[in-house]
Amino acid sequence: MSTPPSPTHRLRTRGVVRVVAVLGTLVAVNLVANLAGLPFREFVVVKARGMHWSELGLAARHMPRGLAYGLAATVAVAAVVTAGCLIPATNHYFLSERYSDLRLAAFSALVLIPLQTVLPEELAFRGVLQGALERVFGTVGVFVVGSLAFGLWHVTSSLGLTAGNAGLSALLGTGLGGQLAGIGLAVAATSVAGAGFIWIRRRSRSLLAPIGLHWAFNAVGALAAALTWRALAG
Repeated sequence: MSTPPSPTHRLRTRGVVRVVAVLGTLVAVNLVANLAGLPFREFVVVKARGMHWSELGLAARHMPRGLAYGLAATVAVAAVVTAGCLIPATNHYFLSERYSDLRLAAFSALVLIPLQTVLPEELAFRGVLQGALERVFGTVGVFVVGSLAFGLWHVTSSLGLTAGNAGLSALLGTGLGGQLAGIGLAVAATSVAGAGFIWIRRRSRSLLAPIGLHWAFNAVGALAAALTWRALAG
């Protein structure tokens, strides 16, 4: 007669199933949205049924700490990006054609980036996925799986990366090899960024911290690109 599984084993199995379900949903959202050409793919957020607010980084008691970390991260990123724009050896890496227009860059930074990218991605990756990983795999699993998943999420969005960036085009070229190198670079960079988002989320215990850091990277980068275009054109 077989021994029934223990409550601990059942809970772990449920946790693994939740992680697989979250990852599967994210893969499906990414592929379907890009293959079908659907806009605003980031609006689809994995459902967080059965998870506590603290697991999602949304507990009210941790919000002040998360806000402080998020503001500090924003200031730090803005300082680094500003320095990069002012240095001739690095400013051409900010020449992204997507943000060559200052008004479009400002609208993207203040509206599109937070609503279409930052909030949905942080809820999905540093909220639901990180909470699910914490339950089963602990710190190592959170950093390894969470950061790698975030990096791979950006494969489809980086397909034309080198062609639309003057600095990367000059460095890697615009052919197939350059495109593949650009994708690899984007995955590596966003994996590292994902690890940073995970760290600040764990440190602050609040989703506000990675939201602030994520917004700073994307929005400040967009504004920097537009200002760099104007400065070099003038």
